[in-house]
Amino acid sequence: MKLLTKASGIYLLFLLSLYLITALAFYWITRVVIYDEVESRLQVEKRDFEAYIQLHQAWSSSCYFVENKIEVVPVTYKEPITEMYKDTLIYNRYEDQDDPFRQITFYTKIGNADYKVSIRKSLIQTYKLIEVITFVMVTFLSLLLILMYWFQRRLSGNLWKPFYNTLSKIKQFDLTSVTPIDLKKEEVDEFDELNQVLKRMAEKMQHDYRSLKEFTENASHEIQTPLALINVRVEQLLQSSSLSQQQTYWIDEIYQASRRMSRLHQGLLLLTKIENHQFRDAEEVNLTELAKNKVLDFEEFLIMRQLTVDVDLKEPFLVNISPALADSLVNNLLSNAIKYSKPEGILRIFTHARQLCIYNSGEPLKNDPEKLFDRFKKDSDGSESLGLGLAIVKQICENYQLQLQYTYSYGMHCFCVSAPVSKLS
Repeated sequence: MKLLTKASGIYLLFLLSLYLITALAFYWITRVVIYDEVESRLQVEKRDFEAYIQLHQAWSSSCYFVENKIEVVPVTYKEPITEMYKDTLIYNRYEDQDDPFRQITFYTKIGNADYKVSIRKSLIQTYKLIEVITFVMVTFLSLLLILMYWFQRRLSGNLWKPFYNTLSKIKQFDLTSVTPIDLKKEEVDEFDELNQVLKRMAEKMQHDYRSLKEFTENASHEIQTPLALINVRVEQLLQSSSLSQQQTYWIDEIYQASRRMSRLHQGLLLLTKIENHQFRDAEEVNLTELAKNKVLDFEEFLIMRQLTVDVDLKEPFLVNISPALADSLVNNLLSNAIKYSKPEGILRIFTHARQLCIYNSGEPLKNDPEKLFDRFKKDSDGSESLGLGLAIVKQICENYQLQLQYTYSYGMHCFCVSAPVSKLS
């Protein structure tokens, strides 16, 4: 949920609560004021009635009271209530309905007898007045609520516009670009301060990225050259006939260590480049076709380990990825499967439009499968394994939103690379 939407929702909820409370309070106050006026008029009628009784010492219908309905009933005893107001309904024979009245009831003496007197005042006009006032009040409050909500949305939208502009530019920010992020000075101090902080952070990130890229490029050149020279010289020494058996053994160890260091150097550099998104040449690559070619490249190793190969590469699995990284992805998965397959085992490769799976027969893992894709984590202590192949595979999959999954069942290890979830849905 966006910030503006959430803020507007809270503001609207507050306005509706305030609107409801105000409407109820206004209705109640209006009703109290109007009822007070009606009761005041009933008091006036009561005084007129008492004045009439005092003057005539008797009661009879009179046009003087034609506006009101007065009921006088003789009582044998005087009730404890001296005066009481209440609402009542009286049948209207002309309109065949009950009309609302406000009534005052009191007791008085007419002559020597006690009487219960009820004076009623019609509330029809009062109710109509309350309805009109309520309708006008609800209409104006609703209009005010709509205008306030509209104004708040427009005001918040304009106030937060610099923030959304900054957010949009951050989303478009390219770490590998030499162009600095363009964040303008804003009128609101908080947004301007945010822009300045983000601008400094972006510049620092670009500087660090360029420095790291330069370091990896220099390291690739400066380290690989002496390692290659060492390998050449050691190979020349191994071909010499003047070395003793002990010296040959030592030189061979140096040669193996040098080769291992070279592979380790290349693997770590590749990981660094992948993590820093230095492979920008993404294009549509058919992993099915690539896997088919890689099987041919590994044919000698398959024969050497006497593996039975079952290949089912029918549907093309197309992925938008750097060709170099696609080659590394398939190469590492296949070499890992061949290396850790038991001799005379089974290697199965399966693809369809959204998945590449490579199976190999072998013993269950000794270590936690969750750590299988970590750097320098390997299930075997073989000296030839660097523990970087699957880490490289994992990093490539993360960079291109591919799903990587490992399972083990029925004596078969399975590594599956699947298309992103958004494409699967």
